[in-house]
Amino acid sequence: MDETAKSGGFWEWVIPLAFIVASGWAIWHLPAYMLDFLSYPQQSKFDQIAAIHLVNDVTPDTAGLFGGYTDIYDWAALIALPILGYLGVKTVNRAPMEFEEMRGIDKISMFIGRLTMMLIALMTGVMMYEVLLRYVFERPTLWANELTLWIAGFVFLTAGIYAMQQRCHIRIFLLYDVMPRWVQRFFDCLSTLFIALFAFFLVYGSYKQVFVNKLYKWETFGTAFDPPLPATIQPMVLIAVTLVALQAIVNLVCDWNVEPKKHTAADDIDADELAKLRAAVGADDPAEFDIARKN
Repeated sequence: MDETAKSGGFWEWVIPLAFIVASGWAIWHLPAYMLDFLSYPQQSKFDQIAAIHLVNDVTPDTAGLFGGYTDIYDWAALIALPILGYLGVKTVNRAPMEFEEMRGIDKISMFIGRLTMMLIALMTGVMMYEVLLRYVFERPTLWANELTLWIAGFVFLTAGIYAMQQRCHIRIFLLYDVMPRWVQRFFDCLSTLFIALFAFFLVYGSYKQVFVNKLYKWETFGTAFDPPLPATIQPMVLIAVTLVALQAIVNLVCDWNVEPKKHTAADDIDADELAKLRAAVGADDPAEFDIARKN
């Protein structure tokens, strides 16, 4: 059985879900890790983050290990992340509609794509839960809207990594397709260089603002739920852009000797719609030409 036939197996979806649960726990309790592993010269800032952690701690009755703020559940989530990440990368397989040329290193982006898909499902579940409570039971939550925004931010960023690996980002082929192969390779190098330079200067110019002023100070959203959107989303922007740049370099190396695909107007036609067009053209009954009425 090839890897395409095995795609979508049980573990290929359970492992990303477990990874999301572990990472969600670790992110929510990130102040505990920061209090134990980072130094805060200002006692007031240390006390402020400690107060935030004590309010948001899911297991406040569990004693911290080694006399710190992180308890056994925090350590379990932290240890589980690399294990689940490794298993997720090893078990991911290409689905029939995905990019055919997949190297071992591409499985990292493929696994991120599976995480993105699970996040979309979870985000939809949160919205449905809020609609049910708000309009059926008239008991709206204080956290569903912010949690949806939080998940959507991660979806937007991680989807870009997956799109780069699948080569499904927006590209203009008008000039590219008519050029000789050596010119196409030059264009590929130039576009990859621009992506890498953009990522470098974005990280270089924003590192202090993001990691020192947002993450280190654990800036929150300022609502009743008060999730740490600025403290988590902004660092994820830099991480995602860096991964997109690395994936672009991997694509350049992997596609160097691959013959480029010639693009035509037929590429924009949906396969199912094209089948219906062909069936309608070959039909004897004029009513069959009405494609909108066909199933």
